[in-house]
Amino acid sequence: MNNDLARIQRQALELLNQGRYAESITLHQRLLTVNPEFAEAWFNLGYMMNAIGRHSQAVEAYRKSLANGISRPEEVHLNIAVIYSDHLRLDEEAETELQRALAIAPAYGPALLNLGNLQEERGEREKAVVCYESILSATADDGDGLSLRQNAFARLIQLQPLGQISEPLLQKAISVAQSGPPESRANLLFAVGRAYDLLGSFDSAFNAFQDANTQARINAAPYNPSAQEKFVDDLIRTTPSNQGHRRNETQHGRPAPLFICGMFRSGSTLVEQMLAAHPAVATAGEIDYLPRLAIQLKPLPNSLSTLSDDIAKSMANGYTKHLFGLFPTDGKTYLTDKRCDNQLLIGLIKRLFPSAKIIHTKRHPIDNALSIFMQHMNPRATPYATDLLEIGHYYTQYRRLMSHWTRIHEGSIFDFDYDLFVRNPETELKRLLDFLELRWEDRCLDFHQLKNTVKTASYWQVRKPLYVESSGRWRHYAKHLGPLRLLLEESGIKLED
Repeated sequence: MNNDLARIQRQALELLNQGRYAESITLHQRLLTVNPEFAEAWFNLGYMMNAIGRHSQAVEAYRKSLANGISRPEEVHLNIAVIYSDHLRLDEEAETELQRALAIAPAYGPALLNLGNLQEERGEREKAVVCYESILSATADDGDGLSLRQNAFARLIQLQPLGQISEPLLQKAISVAQSGPPESRANLLFAVGRAYDLLGSFDSAFNAFQDANTQARINAAPYNPSAQEKFVDDLIRTTPSNQGHRRNETQHGRPAPLFICGMFRSGSTLVEQMLAAHPAVATAGEIDYLPRLAIQLKPLPNSLSTLSDDIAKSMANGYTKHLFGLFPTDGKTYLTDKRCDNQLLIGLIKRLFPSAKIIHTKRHPIDNALSIFMQHMNPRATPYATDLLEIGHYYTQYRRLMSHWTRIHEGSIFDFDYDLFVRNPETELKRLLDFLELRWEDRCLDFHQLKNTVKTASYWQVRKPLYVESSGRWRHYAKHLGPLRLLLEESGIKLED
């Protein structure tokens, strides 16, 4: 490599490490124009294309790296599988890539872990167990091996029924959770907490969740209550009414986007799974397209007031083209987007799709907060999720914002109350279907029988018939929740016992 190319390569890598992907992509493409057999450059290009949301181009670049003899090809097949599964929703292709990785390296733990996760999302419990047990038999208790073992134990104690606390699998998991990398240790401690919860040992469960959240926040940015309050203030100030910009929303026979949002852990997966059983609804799960649009609109929300009709139309067309390219929608009335934190972006949604219908899922505030506290959330997306009082503060701001959205978009936002639903499912489902102007379908209440893929943390809950145990769960933990309750009550949120 001559001096100029070596300099470009160094600069390209520096920009990549700084997260300046657009500039680094340009330099990598220059390198590949000169040397199209540069496998590492193709690999880096694939990584960056995926990071900026150009997933198909990422797959193409990764394949070029394989064709040019990249080292550790099993890792590349894994990366392609993750893109297929998480972004392009091509699960069969994802499994093929994972099997290719394992054909190269049969004990490759990350591929086994991802294959197990994929099988869980499909409801294939026994196959997933085999994958996780293979990790335990093939990896050591140190370094990356410990992290893989912790994640495998976390899944196994969720998949295999435990009759008592003294069972060897749970005791081994508790032992393995005592040290290791914070993220995988947190993951295992959350699983231990859920096992204690199922066994009725609620104090031990709460302590495990406390320890899990302590680990989860180690490498996370802190929650900023003042910044969240200001953001909500700005959202309310810049979206004073539902009047103003309108545009032709004709979709030429395509289904209408249907948004399901609210707090995380508020019943959104249940709603989408019920609707998935309706012949008029196609479901997309959690899609990151709108949050990516919001990033482009910085500074949001102020930029909404200056967003031209032409740009809004282009964004709306891009959104529908993206979704309709991923999911079969022939003959459907709706295509769902179940991204819970889109509750922050309802102003953007209604700007792009003024007639869009929105399902707002909600449940008892303390149950909702506790469920978040009991779940390993992404701390980059939910920095409040590791502390009950911070969850409570975020909840008060969410309620303030949803009151605003509901007032200015009256008639197009439906409140789906999880607690009312589990007590009277037929009545509440009928109300939902009436809102959507869809006919009654008995199969919607048999959602647990669907053989679809569910890509959220609730994938096993919605494989079961409707159950009421999660409604009122907070009572088991009441002695630990006094400060949270006080915070919510002082904020004017009524709490039913």
